[in-house]
Amino acid sequence: MESRNKSSNPQLTRGLCYGNVKRQQERSPSVIVIGGGMAGIAAARALHDASFQVVLLESRERVGGRIHTDYSFGFPVDLGASWLHGVSKENPLASLIGRLGLPLYRTSGDNSVLYDHDLESYGLFDMDGNQVPQELVTKVGEVFETILQETDKVRQEISEDISIHHALSIVFERKPELRLEGLGHKVLQWYLCRMEGWFAADSDTISLKWWDQEVLLPGGHGLMVRGYLPVIHTLAKGLDIRLGHRVTKIIRRYNGVKVTVENGKTFVADAAIIAVPLGVLKAKSISFEPKLPDWKEAAIADLGVGLENKIILHFENIFWPNVEFLGVVAETSYGCSYFLNLHKAAGHPVLVYMPSGRLAKDIEKMSDEAAANFAFMQLKKILPDATSPIQYLVSRWGSDINSLGSYSYNAVGKPHELYERLRVPVDNLFFAGEATSMSYPGSVHGAFSTGMMAAEDCRMRVLERYGELDLLQPVMGEEASLSIPLQISRM
Repeated sequence: MESRNKSSNPQLTRGLCYGNVKRQQERSPSVIVIGGGMAGIAAARALHDASFQVVLLESRERVGGRIHTDYSFGFPVDLGASWLHGVSKENPLASLIGRLGLPLYRTSGDNSVLYDHDLESYGLFDMDGNQVPQELVTKVGEVFETILQETDKVRQEISEDISIHHALSIVFERKPELRLEGLGHKVLQWYLCRMEGWFAADSDTISLKWWDQEVLLPGGHGLMVRGYLPVIHTLAKGLDIRLGHRVTKIIRRYNGVKVTVENGKTFVADAAIIAVPLGVLKAKSISFEPKLPDWKEAAIADLGVGLENKIILHFENIFWPNVEFLGVVAETSYGCSYFLNLHKAAGHPVLVYMPSGRLAKDIEKMSDEAAANFAFMQLKKILPDATSPIQYLVSRWGSDINSLGSYSYNAVGKPHELYERLRVPVDNLFFAGEATSMSYPGSVHGAFSTGMMAAEDCRMRVLERYGELDLLQPVMGEEASLSIPLQISRM
C-alpha cells in the first residue's frame, strides 16, 4: 500500500466528495465493496456514513442484485425479491421502509403452514378447472401440519441427516392413515409444492435436520406494493458505485487488498467486503490470492443454492377471481402451479407464475416466449376463457451469471453453521449476503443485516489498524432506531 496520506488508486478517489474532506486528506480508511445487492449497498452506506472512502463494484449495469423492480408495464413489478418477511418493528428494514412511506400488502399472519400466504383469500383448482372445496383445502392443511410434526419425531430418532422427501416416506410407512387419495392427495402435493417454493428447492434435496432453523420474525409477510427498488435507491444515494465492473481477482495482503475487474482495471483499499451471491462464489468466477482457507471453501461448496423464478403476465382485463393467489393441484408437486394475483394486492392486472426447483430449471431452458406460453397454459387449465397476456416478463436467476441461483437453503447432510462459516472474515476480507445469515437466510432483511454487520466488523478492524478505534462510538445504525409505523393493508 502507498502512504496513508494519499490514495494509491485514483479510481478510489474520483467522485468521492462527501464526508470530512480534511480528515480524508490526512488519513482515509478505504474499503472496496463487491456486489451491489442489498447486502453490498447496506455495507457501503454504513461505511460511507462512517467517513470511510468506499467504492462499490457491481457487475451488472444496475444496482439491486436479486432485487430487480421493472417498470416496463408502466408500474412497478418485482422480478426478484418482493416480500418483507416479518412485518414488524423487529425487522431491521422496517424503520427504513416506514420512513419512506412504502405501502405493504400483508399476505399472511404468523405461523401459517403456507409461510407467506394463509388460507384467507385463495382459489385452488384441479386440472379440469374444477375449484377444490375450501373445506378440503383446510382439512388437508391440517393433515400436512400433522405430517410435519411426525417428521420432527423422525428427526429426533435418527442420528444421520436425511431429506424432507425421505422423512415423508417414513411417516407414510408408519402412519398410512396420513396418506391421502384422489383429490386430497393432489392438494397435499400442492402444499408440498409451496413448501418447496419457500426454499426454492425440491424436497429430496432439503435437510430434515436443519430445514426449520431460520428465525421467522413476527408480523407475518407483506408484499412490497411499489417494489423494493426505492429502498435500494435510498441506501445507494451519494455512493461511489461502478456499474459494469465484474470482479475477477482479489489479492489480500497484511496491509490491504487489490481487486481486479474484467477489463484489467485494479482498485486498492485497506479491506474488502464480498457481497456477491452464493452461486457466484460456487462458480469460482472470482479467484483469490492466496486461496481462501479450506473451511471457507467447504462452506461455499456445501451450502445449497435454490432456484425460484417469476413469469409475470400482464393482461388487458381481469378475468380471474378476486383472490390473493390461484393454485393448480396435481399428482406430484412438480406438476402443481401457483399464481400471485397482483390485482388484489396492488391494483394491477397481473398474475405472477412462480416455479421453483427442478421445474424452474426446466423452464429456464425455454425461450422467454415459450416460458410465458407455458405459464399461460397452466392458467388456461383452470380458467379456460383466459385471454392472452399483452406483455410478459421472465426471470432467469439460475442462468444469470451475476446470480447463478435465487437464494440459499440447507442441503441434506450439511450443517446449519455453514452460514456462519461463510460470514466469518478472512484477514481483511469480510463477507455479507443472505447466505451468510444464520438467522435470516434467503431473505432481504437477512442480506441487509449481514451487510451492516460486515461493515461494522470492517470498520473496527480498519480503525484498529489506524489506531483510531473509539470503543465508545455508537455502533453504526443505532442512531436510525426511530420507528415510523409501516403502512399495511389487506383489502
